[in-house]
Amino acid sequence: MRFGNVGLFGAGMAALVAGSVQVVAQAPATTTVQQDFDAAAALDTKGDKTAALAAWEKLEARTKPGSRSRGVALTRKSAALFKLDRSDDAVIAARAGLALLPASDPTLAEDRWRAYYNLGIIAEDALDYAGASDSYASAETAADTPALKAASILALANTKTFTDPAAADAALARADALLKPLKADGKLKALVARRHAILLLNRGAFEPARVYAIDAVKQLGGLTSQTDVNDVSARSDAAIASLLAGKQDEARRYMAMTGAGRLTKGEFDPAVQMDVPPCGGEADLRPADMAVVEFTIGDDGVVRNVAPIYAAGGGAVALEFARAVRDWSWTPEQVKALPAFFRYNVRVEMRCSTLFERPSITKFLDSDMATWLESKGLSLPSEERGADAVSVVRQRAALTAAEAKSGPTSIAALPPLYQLVNNAVVGREESNVLARRALAIAEAQGAPPTARLSLDISVRESGSTDSWKDGTYARAVTPLLSVPVYANDPKARSAILLLMAERTSSRTRRAVLLQQVADDKALAANDPLRVGALIRLASLQQQAGDTATARATFDRSGLAANQCAILDAPPRFLSAGGTFPNEAMAWGFEGWTKTQFDVGADGKVIHQRAVLSYPPFVFTKAGTETMAGARYSKTFRPDGGLGCGGLSQQVRFKLPG
Repeated sequence: MRFGNVGLFGAGMAALVAGSVQVVAQAPATTTVQQDFDAAAALDTKGDKTAALAAWEKLEARTKPGSRSRGVALTRKSAALFKLDRSDDAVIAARAGLALLPASDPTLAEDRWRAYYNLGIIAEDALDYAGASDSYASAETAADTPALKAASILALANTKTFTDPAAADAALARADALLKPLKADGKLKALVARRHAILLLNRGAFEPARVYAIDAVKQLGGLTSQTDVNDVSARSDAAIASLLAGKQDEARRYMAMTGAGRLTKGEFDPAVQMDVPPCGGEADLRPADMAVVEFTIGDDGVVRNVAPIYAAGGGAVALEFARAVRDWSWTPEQVKALPAFFRYNVRVEMRCSTLFERPSITKFLDSDMATWLESKGLSLPSEERGADAVSVVRQRAALTAAEAKSGPTSIAALPPLYQLVNNAVVGREESNVLARRALAIAEAQGAPPTARLSLDISVRESGSTDSWKDGTYARAVTPLLSVPVYANDPKARSAILLLMAERTSSRTRRAVLLQQVADDKALAANDPLRVGALIRLASLQQQAGDTATARATFDRSGLAANQCAILDAPPRFLSAGGTFPNEAMAWGFEGWTKTQFDVGADGKVIHQRAVLSYPPFVFTKAGTETMAGARYSKTFRPDGGLGCGGLSQQVRFKLPG
């Protein structure tokens, strides 16, 4: 759209009051607002991000606050900030601009669409799929062309796949109806087919997913030697769907054509930082949960563009595994050894670690909120795992009913508010508003520190799109340690320290935070928070190779010591079993697994399970079989228990030559 030359500014009048007043005339602008707009747009087109931002900020300053023109300038400024990866600033500018753009003005449709669509991308990149879905839905409404509407719907279907599969299905039905009369190109048809395939995969409909996935490959030109990143992802979808549908030969054929595990130069080594999430914890991960996550490794070794592809366990499980991948890192030397093409759209199969199952800190806080509400004659109903898309309707209805009966600030509104704040399908921005409301009610009603703490943390965490980044969470939450109501309560301050420890990638910093909780004399010896700190601290000490200290720390927890790194030094490795899978050898695959297992007192491996596999599904079985056949030195155990529990071993599969 173009700026109109009339009506941008109201006429101004200067009133001179009595007395001597010196008036300094301001030099008139040397350019018109329209010229500034055109110049900023030209810089956008040129790709000069920094100069474009400066130009939009200049235009913003020349427009009247609260005007339509200010709204346009703000949304364009938001787009420039988005390109510079200044996510929080981009969100603020977009929201402010959208509030000023009349929905009834068709000339502003593309500006509204772009702002909403970028908000969706920002939220999706932060793995806030609920917030992304809200923004993509608004983008769909704002879109005034089939192309923009299709882009919005397909993005919405992707995020809804992991938060509300039924809504994703409905979105894809709209996409099919929209595109049916149009002449869509192969890439667009492939994208639609891929969205169908991934949704069906995650709903357990493997054969229909396979049909769509193979169609996506065909739309991109088939299994040719010419391959780009779109081909890689589509072929990998087809491989996963074929394997899960029981067509193993077909699966390996598609996997072979992704290039995964078939580098012509160098090797795809595991990251130097490549932890899988522990079982339990805030997402209640279970050993049977599994996910395939896609990501890209940047030139600096930092992981970017993380996205879940498939999960056995539900959308919340998929997103939790994806969050763990964001913390992985490769060294510059490893990156240099990897051909650039093979760093894009990498996929890894993941499971949680049973090495140290962590007590959940937020569940402890939830329990205190529930107990306090019960003392007020109210209940905090528990919800089934993975049912957030269903329960959110019930929770919103409960909130509406409580507001109608007792008022929006009544304590009766607190249970549904609390549930909505913690519902995975509620977006970040809405969650922030709800958390502020709930916290105000909890404070007014005199909720104890540990009952209100979860809400206070939610307010701070949901206030930024970058709260997942290392350091951002700590900066947001650390001030709570100085708030008297929390600082003077041993459980509250310990919970804050534990949550901060969970969110830092620095093992040194994590150990310091955990030690503070472990040494807090105001906590009982068997307090769940102290136990949680000791378990986590022992894990860090074990990883650092300090077996004796780890054993002593774990003993302080009072839990059963059934892990070798806590009881004794690990038994000595003697031999390994297993063979290179014939199918992988025939197709020329190489790869690796990380396998966790226990060792009996007789030196035999038991309870083996792969927690990481690359490429997905190719070496998972072989990795576990290799460790199943391994032998360790025998260990004396007077109680006849495990000789060693919680070991892990990387198994690499490399072709000769």
